[in-house]
Amino acid sequence: MPPSFDNWLRPDWPAPEHVRALMTDRHGGVSVSPWDSMNLGDHVGDFARSIQVNRQRLQDTMGTRPVFLKQVHGVDSVLLDASSMDGTVADACIAVGAGVACTIMVADCLPVLMCDTDGRWVAAAHAGWRGLAGVEGVGVLESLLDAGALKDSSPQDILVWLGPCIGPQAFEVGPEVRAAFCAFDPSAATFFKPTAGEKWLADLAGLARFRLQRRGVSRVFGNDSQPAWCTFTQASKFFSHRRDSRVLGQTGRMAACVWLDS
Repeated sequence: MPPSFDNWLRPDWPAPEHVRALMTDRHGGVSVSPWDSMNLGDHVGDFARSIQVNRQRLQDTMGTRPVFLKQVHGVDSVLLDASSMDGTVADACIAVGAGVACTIMVADCLPVLMCDTDGRWVAAAHAGWRGLAGVEGVGVLESLLDAGALKDSSPQDILVWLGPCIGPQAFEVGPEVRAAFCAFDPSAATFFKPTAGEKWLADLAGLARFRLQRRGVSRVFGNDSQPAWCTFTQASKFFSHRRDSRVLGQTGRMAACVWLDS
């Protein structure tokens, strides 16, 4: 039987009733180790048949078609419709009608889901540190907020849900990552804690909240940087590229999805 919503994460946010969202965890699929079991990524070495079954289970559970992007840690977004195909190169997507689900795959990076209070549109973004930092303060979230479909929405009317990602207790980065954020805004330094060997522990979800708040978007729900949201430490629930690839050579991908009901 296909997994139900109860097996996966359901965003707790005040979205309109016709805005639907979920995020898978690592359970409910047919993939074998090291992709066990609900791997949705077709670029990580898993068997094509397993991926097909898993993606169909996701679609059956949602009742609408997820569109899987080719994510490249960039800042570009794409507007989805019924003709949109999997494999479009982008790290964010928007839908203004029913029939497709904005879908982001992750295994440590931060998935970001958005909608407006009237439910006129939904959007999703893949926010690893590169995409989140962007160039000169314009990253994937800023680019998404500037997209045509979102421009008429006031910041106070935008709702955001942050999904699980590698947490600040586990995300060790080099000085170049800190510089990518702090060179634009020195106050971003509060989201980096020094550790051994000139390394830093970075708070990815905190940085996302910070960048959203700079744009006036303050109604942000979900990941509050606590350990329960950490993909790296919650091995029984989440895939983690950093944790698993070092030992197993590869890992699966989860998906965060948001869509408009017809």
